[in-house]
Order: sequence, then C-alpha cells, then structure tokens
Amino acid sequence: MSDDAATLRRILRSARTIAVVGLSAEWHRPSYFAAKYMQQHGYRIVPVNPRYAEVLGERCYPTLTDVPDAIDIVDVFRRTEDVLPIAHEAIAKGARCLWQQIGVRNEEADRLVREAGLDSVMNRCVKIEHARLFGGLHWAGVNTGVVSARRPV
Repeated sequence: MSDDAATLRRILRSARTIAVVGLSAEWHRPSYFAAKYMQQHGYRIVPVNPRYAEVLGERCYPTLTDVPDAIDIVDVFRRTEDVLPIAHEAIAKGARCLWQQIGVRNEEADRLVREAGLDSVMNRCVKIEHARLFGGLHWAGVNTGVVSARRPV
C-alpha cells in the first residue's frame, strides 16, 4: 500500500486523468464533491457509473472497461466487496494506480494491483490528500490561519 506523503505526492503530481468509479451526479455526495475539487485543480475526471449519461460535464461510462482513454488513477467510491473486479479492470486498462476511498479497504485488490505493478492507496480521500499535500485545505475554509475558539463579534 502506498500511503506515505512522498508516494501520494508522486501519484497525484504525475496523474492527469482520474476515472471515478461510482461517481454520483448528486452534488451533495462525497464522490461528486471530491471529483469536482480534482476537476477544478486541473485533473480530467472520467465518470464511471451506469446510472448516468454525463456527470460534471463529462461523458459517463457504465464500466471502467468501456472508457476509451488512458487512465492514471482509478478512484473507487464503491463498497469494499465491490473493489476486486474493479482492480482487475484497472490492470487490464493499464491504469497506474488503484485508489480506494475512505472506508474502502480491499486487501486482496491491493495485493493484486501491486503485484501487477500499480500503485495502491486504500482508505484515503483523493481530495483530502491533494489538499493536504498541495496546500488546498483553505479551499473549503479549513485552514483559516486563525487558532482560536473565540467567535468573531
């Protein structure tokens, strides 16, 4: 598993295209929020969800296999038990990294992709890691620069 800061920074710095498996078109869902953030920071988002034709202005594909373009990161917003087939698709697709979001931790998929030469990240949010490593935490108002419990008057 690749979860040290230097490795995460390398993965995010070298990637340009992120396929988001399980991306929702509903603005309040975590997958939408994370994908929109990454899109606003220069990444091309490729939505993968059979429920939609388009998300975030991009054509949505029913499966990862249906995506015609090269993929750098496969970002998984699915249940842990759903990840192994996605890992097989990521390998077949020639992706460089399988990224399992917070709460998603499929050890077998992790082992499989690492043995195939891919980077693997588990139980981490791509948006949070990007913000933490590249100074974007202020984007959501988290890093205000004020350390105080006092409310402004």
